[in-house]
Amino acid sequence: MEFLSIWMQNSGPAETTHYFVAGYVIFFTVMALYLASFFVRNRNLKQEYALLEELDQEA
Repeated sequence: MEFLSIWMQNSGPAETTHYFVAGYVIFFTVMALYLASFFVRNRNLKQEYALLEELDQEA
């Protein structure tokens, strides 16, 4: 019977603050990498567009 009373004991809610913070860190890191990839793609697109304009003027 003692096992049942230990098992039924309520010790309060689980401590999940570390998981909460880790989730936000991972989320914002992924979002920052995603935005950085957009800036890199935009820069590459502008370079390729300038190259195409230059090739078009030569032709």
